[in-house]
Amino acid sequence: MKKFGLIRGALIVGVVGAFASVASAQQAAPAAPLGDASRQQRNPAERAARLEQRFKEANKKGDGKLTLEEAQAGMPRVAKNFAEIDKDKKGYVTLDEIKAALAASGR
Repeated sequence: MKKFGLIRGALIVGVVGAFASVASAQQAAPAAPLGDASRQQRNPAERAARLEQRFKEANKKGDGKLTLEEAQAGMPRVAKNFAEIDKDKKGYVTLDEIKAALAASGR
């Protein structure tokens, strides 16, 4: 009987300790942000500046017209949605068209 009491006591202490460890780990761990944290933390002006910089880097000719090939090399998300952004089917997109597509999508 005494042996059973010691085992039961040890089990109770072990279970309580395990729950305490889980509870403290849950409190210590911050909630993971959804999506890209750096993107979420940028304000609209920073996002616009970053978009303009990426467009400038991808637009190798520097003519303000991003072709599908340039988009594939430098702006893969634009390339993926190129047909929707290039509504006039002219074979290129401008920065303003990309911004309009982003605004229409709620981004």
